[in-house]
Amino acid sequence: MTLPTLQTVDVAAGGVTTPRGFRAAGIHAGIKARAGALDLALLVSDQPATAAAVFTVNKAQAAPVLVSKEHLRKSGGRARAIIVNSGCANACTGDEGMANARRMAADTAALVGCAQEEVLVSSTGVIGVALKMDRFGAGLPVAHQALGYDQGDKAARAIMTTDPFPKEAAVRISIGDESFAIGGMAKGSGMIEPNMATMLGFVTTDAAVPKALLDRALREVVDDTFNAITVDGECSTNDCVMLLANGASGVAVTESTYDVFADGLRAVCLRLALGIVRGGEGATKLITVTVNGAATSKEARIAAKAIANSLLVKTAVHGGDPNWGRLVAVAGRAGVEFELSRAQVTIGPILLFENGRPHDEAAPEAANYLKNDDIAIAVNLGAGSASSTVWTCDLSAEYVKINAEYRT
Repeated sequence: MTLPTLQTVDVAAGGVTTPRGFRAAGIHAGIKARAGALDLALLVSDQPATAAAVFTVNKAQAAPVLVSKEHLRKSGGRARAIIVNSGCANACTGDEGMANARRMAADTAALVGCAQEEVLVSSTGVIGVALKMDRFGAGLPVAHQALGYDQGDKAARAIMTTDPFPKEAAVRISIGDESFAIGGMAKGSGMIEPNMATMLGFVTTDAAVPKALLDRALREVVDDTFNAITVDGECSTNDCVMLLANGASGVAVTESTYDVFADGLRAVCLRLALGIVRGGEGATKLITVTVNGAATSKEARIAAKAIANSLLVKTAVHGGDPNWGRLVAVAGRAGVEFELSRAQVTIGPILLFENGRPHDEAAPEAANYLKNDDIAIAVNLGAGSASSTVWTCDLSAEYVKINAEYRT
């Protein structure tokens, strides 16, 4: 297909079932202690799909991560279904955990009518707890029976743990007279700094995408979205993002249309990633941290993450304190090139520090700006021209409460 002159990416309603040929379900299986809570999600492609995935770099990897990696290798990157439970991470559970993850795949494959290797597995919840396989076994047929093209919202709710709301996103992409969709769902609220490759992301598209291009797009996009967020600087045992492309639209993505596909995928993943931060445990504010004037892009990202993970910065924003000194201090200890005499700090549009000189007269204006729900912070390192943007949230007493009581 030659590159058309007209390309558009439009926001669409829905999530993983917005692309054609995908059905989903979310049901209560009793894995979570809370009565009636949705805790088992099933996503099925009507036809075999090309699959790509990125996984946590944590060396304590959960059984579902290990099984899904194995299945992608064995299938050559093909998948028909993804089965997900919440309420139990099935991590650090030894041989029993591996057997349970394999059974999740095998039982799902039997119902869907595909090879076991064409089922990807994911779990989220408390680490070190055995999965209630009797409840999974009873719930899976119910989930299979509930599959529908309009059930994506139920699946998005079934993968939640401490999330205050479900995360869904979709776009529709037109290339000339043809169109296809990309949709997704994600969960995550705490234990969030993915470093991928306890967040999970599942994305679908009805475009046909060759494996090499699908892998490339996912890795590029994840680096700019899910890998550019942090709630608390914690990398989970279960982090993953999975992408399925089933070709049901009849549109084939090639090198010539790769960029518009990647743009659409980025739009979906960024909305999901920002939803995770906005719904961070105890969060009241979404914070955009931009570091510019860095010697390299890598150093810009390192400094931005250091600022975004600083407890002092996060608590200052929560309290409405425009403490630019904390920002300078973090930038100076981030281990990157930094020139204090050329550095600059702004909170929103307000300049608070420049070239070694504070502008404390602007502090009242900055304090008023910090009352907003969406906050922008920018730090110029004075060392070059590279930049990076990451997203985080404030740190409140509610975060401490949630995590102090997580197991009890």
